[in-house]
Amino acid sequence: MTSRHLHLLALAAFLIAPTLGAQDSSIVIRAGRVLDGRGGTLATTTIVVRGGTIATVSPASSSGPATYDLSRYTVLPGLIDVHEHVGWHFNAAGRFHTSGDGETLVDETLAGAGNAYTVLMAGWTTIASPGSASDAPLRDAIARGVLPGPRILTSLEPLSDPRLSPDSIRALVRLRKAQGADFIKIFASASIRDGGKQTWSDAQLAAGCGEATRLGLHTMVHAHSAEAMRAATLAGCTQIEHGVFATQEVLDLMAQRGTWFDPQCSLVFRNYLDNRARYDGIGNYNAVGFASMEKALPIAANVVRVASRTTGLKLAYGTDAVAGAHGRNAEDLTCRVRSGGQPPMDAIMSATSRNAEAMGLGNRIGTVASGMQADLIAVDGDPSADITALGRVVFVMKGGIVYLSPRAP
Repeated sequence: MTSRHLHLLALAAFLIAPTLGAQDSSIVIRAGRVLDGRGGTLATTTIVVRGGTIATVSPASSSGPATYDLSRYTVLPGLIDVHEHVGWHFNAAGRFHTSGDGETLVDETLAGAGNAYTVLMAGWTTIASPGSASDAPLRDAIARGVLPGPRILTSLEPLSDPRLSPDSIRALVRLRKAQGADFIKIFASASIRDGGKQTWSDAQLAAGCGEATRLGLHTMVHAHSAEAMRAATLAGCTQIEHGVFATQEVLDLMAQRGTWFDPQCSLVFRNYLDNRARYDGIGNYNAVGFASMEKALPIAANVVRVASRTTGLKLAYGTDAVAGAHGRNAEDLTCRVRSGGQPPMDAIMSATSRNAEAMGLGNRIGTVASGMQADLIAVDGDPSADITALGRVVFVMKGGIVYLSPRAP
């Protein structure tokens, strides 16, 4: 990357970023209602943040000034999306960006930075991006405070080639870890646009997930068919994505094995259909593919319904947000509740404490409690009664730094 490109990145950061850096003095937040991320609700509450960490959570006191008076709003943990393609974007021609369309690495990086800012301002303070090589510099820049954005975990490039031998797969898992991947993404089935059939053998999945486990890495597996889901579960993979053709039998098996399940309800399909002209004609984004996504909408909502009623199944929350969907991440929570029948508080927990646990960050984020990182948002309304309130974000704090508030401090 040239010095000119670095100057462009710095200029972009200046234009979109609030004042960054540690806020060492105590920040006092007065909340009208708190949803703690674990299913608990607190009435009027005072939260004290110090050094990027929640110091105390206590009943509100009428004495003493509040740095942020959020008494009209509901405060909850920063939201977490375990499947967000933060780098996916539309290029200058208004088409979905693919390799060979003339964009540079800088173009891609700037687009990712813009998406990250949009996602953060919508209340999503942590995401997992599965993934792209460009995620790593974006992740690191955000972590250093150079750019505003959610905390990012990335798989870097996923593993998908069905011709790979088990030994080659193990070597690639080791390579991804050496390259700085936070987890491993594996494609065990075809896209929903291609029917979703299993594409990796049981032996390949055992090699990939086994090696990742040995190295202490979480595995996220793309699987639509019940056969692929079953194979990934038996291979000891950590988390299964999508599962449009899931059966009760395979969901019960996942519950028995402790496998996380992250079904999408509607956003990813509707976004593709809404932006059809921007995707149409690229790869399997064709008439057959779009018809498959249209058919998947009621099936996907029903999978959420069945999954949320499966005893012991660990339900994560990821949107599979791609170009056109960044910042709309809460829409799938609305779908889960209204179309999938998931109780609102349960859906909120999926996007907070449960996602934190799924990502191995349960002792740091996802809960409003003393000692946790100060990732806090406020929304207009009570999402435990009206889930659409999660789309009305008025306050965003990540790591004790405020990026959005109803008024200037």
